[in-house]
Amino acid sequence: MPADARLDDCRWVFPDPSSSDEGGLVAVGADLEPATLLAAYSRGLFPMPLKPGGRIGWWSPPERGVLEPGGLIVHRSLRRACRRFEIRVDTAFAEIVDSCADPARPHGWIDAQMQAAYVQLHHAGFAHSVETWRDGELVGGLYGVAIGGLFAGESMFYRTRDASKVALVALADGLGDGHPRLIDVQWATPHLRSLGVQAVPRRQYLHRLPDLLKSPLPDMLRSGG
Repeated sequence: MPADARLDDCRWVFPDPSSSDEGGLVAVGADLEPATLLAAYSRGLFPMPLKPGGRIGWWSPPERGVLEPGGLIVHRSLRRACRRFEIRVDTAFAEIVDSCADPARPHGWIDAQMQAAYVQLHHAGFAHSVETWRDGELVGGLYGVAIGGLFAGESMFYRTRDASKVALVALADGLGDGHPRLIDVQWATPHLRSLGVQAVPRRQYLHRLPDLLKSPLPDMLRSGG
C-alpha cells in the first residue's frame, strides 16, 4: 500500500454500517482524502454528496447491489459487441471520471469534489478505469475502487451502444481468476439486475468483506491491463 494512503492514517471514526437510516445513510461529514476513502470502503461504506457540492454522506444500504464476476449475464449479441472494441485499463482515468460526471446526464451526483478525490485515489493506486476504445477514440467505460478482491464500482458511461457493458464484461472476465472477488455496485437497479446484479442483505455483504480484502489485487488492475 502506498505510504500516502494507509488505512491507519484515517483520522475519522466511522459508525457501525448497520446503524444507517432506512435509505442507507450512516454518517455525514469527514473528508475525501485517500486514507478516508479506503477506511470507508473497507468498513462497507461509500461516499455520495447529499447534494452536488454539498456535504458528503456515507452510505451502507440495507440491501447491497453486488455482482459475482461469474454471474454477469452476457447475451450472444453483447459477446459479439465485445469484438468491436479495444479494452484498455487505466490509460484515461480522469477522462472516464469526467465523462461519468457530465452534468447533462440524468441523476448526476459526481461533483467536482468527488472527481478530484477519485483522481487522487487513482494516483495512489486504488482507483481504476476499464475503458472501451474504437478507432483510437474513448467511447465508454467505468471506474471504481479496488482493494484486494473488492471492486467497488462507482459509475459508467457510453458514447456508443454497448460500450459501457463491454467494459463491464472485461472487468468481470479479469476478476474471474479463482480468488475471492466481488463487484459492488451499491444499489441493484432494474437495469443492473438485468445484467446479473443481485441485492444481498447488508449483513451478508459485511460478512464477506474481510475475505475479499485479503485477496490479492487482480492482475488486470495490477498491470494496467
